[in-house]
Amino acid sequence: MDIITFDGNGYRVEILQKVPKHRIADKIIIVQGGDDGVNREVVSSQHVDILLDPHLGKRHDAMHQRDSGLNHVLCALAKEHHVAIGFSFVAVLHAQNRAKLLGRMMQNIKLCRKYKVRIVIGSFAKEQSDARNVKDMQSFFRVLGMTGKEVQMNFIDERLDYKRRFIKKGVTRAK
Repeated sequence: MDIITFDGNGYRVEILQKVPKHRIADKIIIVQGGDDGVNREVVSSQHVDILLDPHLGKRHDAMHQRDSGLNHVLCALAKEHHVAIGFSFVAVLHAQNRAKLLGRMMQNIKLCRKYKVRIVIGSFAKEQSDARNVKDMQSFFRVLGMTGKEVQMNFIDERLDYKRRFIKKGVTRAK
C-alpha cells in the first residue's frame, strides 16, 4: 500500500493535473487543502481519497462566522464522491495561531458529522520529532469533539477494500 500526497498550496491547475484520472487499487491519494478553489475541486473529484486540512490557508473570519474552508455544499460533494476529510496533528503542532486553528477544526468536525462525511485523523508527520502515539492523537481529537467511532483509524483498510472491488469504472467484482 502506498500513500500519494499532493501539496494543494501551489498552483491549482498543476495540482489537479498531477492527480491520476483513474482508480489505483493499492494507493491512497491525499491532497493538502487550504485554498477554496482547491478544496472545491478535490471534493468534486472521484479519484481523490482524502482532502487533508481544508481549514489551512489564508482565511478571513467574518464578524459572527468562522471561515473554516468547508461549508454545506462542499460536505455534500464530499459525501457524494466518497472523499474523506482529514485532520493532521502536525498542523496543530506548527500553527502560528492555535486558537483559531482549533476553532476551525471543531467547526469542520461538526459539519462532517452533520452531513455524514468520513473523517480521517493522523499525525502526517514528516519528521521523527513530530510523530505522536495513536492513543494520544485519538484523545486529542476526542477533546475537539469527535466521537469514539470517528477517531477509529480504519479508513485506509476500508478504502483500499472498496477500491479493489472495481475492475473498471462502473464494473465491480461479485462477492
